[in-house]
Amino acid sequence: MSHPEAILDAAETVAGILQELQIDSVVIGALALAAHHYVRFTEDIDLGINTDVKSLRQIAEALQGRGFEIELREPEADDPLSGVIDVIGPFGMVQIVNFGQTFPAVISDAIQAATLTVRSNSNLRLTPLPHLIALKLYAGGLKSKADIAELLARNEEANLEEIRELCESYRLKGLDEILDETA
Repeated sequence: MSHPEAILDAAETVAGILQELQIDSVVIGALALAAHHYVRFTEDIDLGINTDVKSLRQIAEALQGRGFEIELREPEADDPLSGVIDVIGPFGMVQIVNFGQTFPAVISDAIQAATLTVRSNSNLRLTPLPHLIALKLYAGGLKSKADIAELLARNEEANLEEIRELCESYRLKGLDEILDETA
């Protein structure tokens, strides 16, 4: 991140606006990966939420009302996400990724299980490792598989059975293959 303090401040403001709208969020993406010992370059902060399209539009309006430049991408019929809002400014970008109609359980569970924050007194809660792996399995693709392999390699103390059970509870496939490849 080229301006880490500025983007963290912006993300905290965005998360605060979401809280005002009674929408909980959790940090997903590269910042969450870094919290679990896998640092890779990023220029944005991703927040996972669960909501409907009407509320997604309300979030966009609220952010614009606070002076943020936004780009709202509503979901299409076959979209694996339930819409995305890019919040853009001199700080970089905060991306709000909605899973409300596609995969709400993992975000709800991650929000409930999140105990770590990005910094002291922050409202930015970090996705726990098992839920982050589940999100990566859901996303699919080579990059996500590589992220899972790196997360597991860098978190040798991780409870693989807990991760496996969580992924199975969401009916996600592919973890065992990744585990076999990294063994």
